[in-house]
Amino acid sequence: MERAQQGPRARYREQTRAEIKDLALRQLAEGGGTALALTRIAKEMGLSGPALYRYFTGRDDLLNALIRDAYDDAAAAMARAAARSAKGSRGVRARLHDLAEAYRAWAIAEPHRYLLLQGAPVPGYVAPPDTLERARAVLGPFLPLFATGNPGPAVAATVDEMTAWLTAEDSVRAWVAQYAPEAAEATEPAETGEATEAGGAATAAAAHALAGAVLAWAQLHGSVSLEVAGQFAGMAHRGGTLLGAQMELLADAFGLE
Repeated sequence: MERAQQGPRARYREQTRAEIKDLALRQLAEGGGTALALTRIAKEMGLSGPALYRYFTGRDDLLNALIRDAYDDAAAAMARAAARSAKGSRGVRARLHDLAEAYRAWAIAEPHRYLLLQGAPVPGYVAPPDTLERARAVLGPFLPLFATGNPGPAVAATVDEMTAWLTAEDSVRAWVAQYAPEAAEATEPAETGEATEAGGAATAAAAHALAGAVLAWAQLHGSVSLEVAGQFAGMAHRGGTLLGAQMELLADAFGLE
């Protein structure tokens, strides 16, 4: 409906921006971040350099758009996987594996876009601040899984750090509340400095959720990045097998059923 209500000029602008992004993604797929060349894109489209800058103000502006799109696409893939996995009677441990495999599948299907997110696209480039919220949307589905856990001593220090982080930063509490609302209740310290029993339990659940999501991200990033970069070639194992083992160890550390 929104697109139908746009005027011809706005629709043409949207179509042209989409074509520019498609050509940029092709360049990235062929040669990585350093292969991105706006002059080459303009030539392929039959545009002058100044004409292209009417759609993107420069290389970084184009990279910003590509990175935002990639985060949104990855987040949508994770949300779909979480919804599918939540159906039926699958346990939390099984759902963790489902999410991990969905993350890996997206990265393998979109390696050049994955590397935009997890690598350094080009020297000197700094992603815009709004990508933080988009990154949190990718990891958000992991939060409610770990909120149900009972972490062991192996991750106790991480849980302690996450508790302090939750107490200190509003945006982190809001993130946990969005995806694991029950765990996020009463995460702010009481005025007296002593949390109630119920509040303490909620704070613990939120810290478990946050610690698990952060550790899952570290495991995912390490394993999937190596696989996407081709580092497992000749090692006689599947990346999925290694990632599955890592998720099992993480599930054990958090006592997930």
